[in-house]
Amino acid sequence: MEIVLHFKSENYGKGKDILLRDDVVGRASLTFKEGSIIGESGYYCYLSGTEDQCKRALELVKDLGEEVDDKTKLQFITKVKEEEEKAIEGFGDILG
Repeated sequence: MEIVLHFKSENYGKGKDILLRDDVVGRASLTFKEGSIIGESGYYCYLSGTEDQCKRALELVKDLGEEVDDKTKLQFITKVKEEEEKAIEGFGDILG
């Protein structure tokens, strides 16, 4: 399961800390990025994990952030994966 959370700048640090320190959510794949990568403000968290991990993340940050709509989710995940692919290609060039 995949979710994307949006945090206002003032809530980002606390939200990120809560998610990373939690025993359940901290084991999921978490990627944090500035909203500017998709032309938005604030910060985003892409979480890929089990249904339980995603539900727990939503519970933990319900007062600090919110789950984004499907359009924004797809846009953000696509951008994150593009960046990861570019990084892997660059690493391959170094080792190549």
